[in-house]
Amino acid sequence: MILMWMLLLGVPAAAALPRVEPDAVGLDAIKLATMDAIVAEGIAAKKMPGCVVCIGRHGKIAWLKAYGNKALEPGVVAMTTDTVFDMASITKPVATASSILLLIERGQLSLADKVSTLIPEFAVHDKQEITIRDLLIHQSGLIPDNDMADYQHGPAAAMQRIYGLKLQNPVGTKFVYSDVNFILLADLIQRISGLSVHEFTQKEIFLPLGMTDTGYLPREELKLRAAPTQRRNDRWLQGEVHDPRAFKLGGVAGHAGLFSTADDLAIYAVMLLGRGTYGETQIFRPQTVSLMSDDYRVTSGIRGLGWDKQTGYSSNKGDFLSPSAFGHGGFTGTVLWIDPELDLFFLFLSNRVHPDGKGAVNPLAGKLATIMGSAIIDAPR
Repeated sequence: MILMWMLLLGVPAAAALPRVEPDAVGLDAIKLATMDAIVAEGIAAKKMPGCVVCIGRHGKIAWLKAYGNKALEPGVVAMTTDTVFDMASITKPVATASSILLLIERGQLSLADKVSTLIPEFAVHDKQEITIRDLLIHQSGLIPDNDMADYQHGPAAAMQRIYGLKLQNPVGTKFVYSDVNFILLADLIQRISGLSVHEFTQKEIFLPLGMTDTGYLPREELKLRAAPTQRRNDRWLQGEVHDPRAFKLGGVAGHAGLFSTADDLAIYAVMLLGRGTYGETQIFRPQTVSLMSDDYRVTSGIRGLGWDKQTGYSSNKGDFLSPSAFGHGGFTGTVLWIDPELDLFFLFLSNRVHPDGKGAVNPLAGKLATIMGSAIIDAPR
């Protein structure tokens, strides 16, 4: 079906953003170069086997560099800038929240809609008041993750278990980051559009943007370029989702399962910086981007709709992004921040869980983002 849409839409191969020297977009190249030593220290300390760092401003890429290796086991393979990464929880804003916002823009959903109205099976155990907004900002009252045992009998049975969950907190009273919220949102996308979040994002977002390296269930050519994560059933995962619940859901889920590259995500970021438009392609109306990236107060900080803004999860943000910035991280070692005021984006992509699950990159990514912010040498446009 994806190939059919590519033919119908006349989708070209992904066209990377123009690449320029940092000073062409108001960034100090000498300061940016100090990132190299920090990354080298992180690799030496086994924080990750390698990474790709991409910085863009004013619609152009000013820094794109691969460091270290993408594989250490079963053999050493050098990192490349076109490496395909398991995006983990960056799936939440880029795939799931983006799809929900498109359905809202089209009048098919509302932030105030009750989930129990759209999913009648969900209307048990005092969950009737949970709204789509509550799911997007993680104040639904639901637990972060339900038991893996709930996923052992296939996706349909797993969803029935989720519908039957009890509240952990009263609805709307506490920010608790929850994968369950986004699994439910993907279910809503399927119910409203008739398409899975995989199919919907391909048809409505990624293929129109030319992001042909992005999506769930990567095709074989992308798997070969993918950074491996860990072992499952005595084989290395490469181009297969690392998250165990997304795996049990068939590799397509609202909270994890998306794969992408630095060049593709740079296009997505520039689209949002362009108020929903990239080149001649409009994905969102400007009002929708504002709705998505606005400040939503939660009990432990500020969120966007599907995005982080300033919470305990923001250690990978750095110190100098503006209050308008929004971003997200992923368990596998991925980070994306977008700053409309500075017309700037930051990507740190790694497979920090390879080979043994012991890597850690959020503080390191935050240091790099701070250097990026300190390298700005002109006023915002």
